[in-house]
Amino acid sequence: MDQQSPINIATAKTEVDLNLRPFSFSGYDKKQKWTVQNNGHTVMVLLGDEATIAEGGLAARYRAKQLHLHWSEVLDWGSEHSLDGDRFAMEMHIVHEKEKGTSRNAKAQDSKDEIAVLAFMVEAGARNENFQPLVDVLSNISRPNTNTTMRNSISLLDLLPKQEKLRRYFRYLGSLTTPGCDETVVWTKMTDNIRPLQPRGQRVVYRSQAPGRLLPWSLPTLLAPTLTCLTAGFLR
Repeated sequence: MDQQSPINIATAKTEVDLNLRPFSFSGYDKKQKWTVQNNGHTVMVLLGDEATIAEGGLAARYRAKQLHLHWSEVLDWGSEHSLDGDRFAMEMHIVHEKEKGTSRNAKAQDSKDEIAVLAFMVEAGARNENFQPLVDVLSNISRPNTNTTMRNSISLLDLLPKQEKLRRYFRYLGSLTTPGCDETVVWTKMTDNIRPLQPRGQRVVYRSQAPGRLLPWSLPTLLAPTLTCLTAGFLR
């Protein structure tokens, strides 16, 4: 297999793809009290079936299924992907599945884009109140295979950078980063639940035309220590 994830994104070697236009988000603004799960590997937020993404160079519409986090006890070593060799405190993945009948690709059934992951690099920074409903329930799932429900509602947009920053992103074809690492993923880019970097090989990483460096999202100060405290539970 030669299209494994994660990889180091060498920004100077990326190529501009004019098809990588802004995304169309639907349902991302709906506030909900989601189920939060400790699955023994990561913290996962179950998103139901109401949020979708389209455009952004994607050949179909994709429905959001779950959001999960990757982090490490070492503050600046928690992201799976790296940018120019730099890793960040955490990486947040929103996992989407392709909707049947929405593909513009005539060979859709043979394609390697069944899953679309929006990956956000997260760095330690000032407290972000939008994360608080997630932070508040993490202590309820300190043991593997447990779940809880948020006490307060939030939307997916609450957890993302501002809309104008969502125009800047990288794109490549890769794999899941959990077993069995199927190469069916379109990537838009607890101790230690990160997979080592994989060889980029001959793959080209594309970038959107929007100017500016892709910036990491700020990690709320309460989230990092809380996730570290969950480490013991994940390793049992």
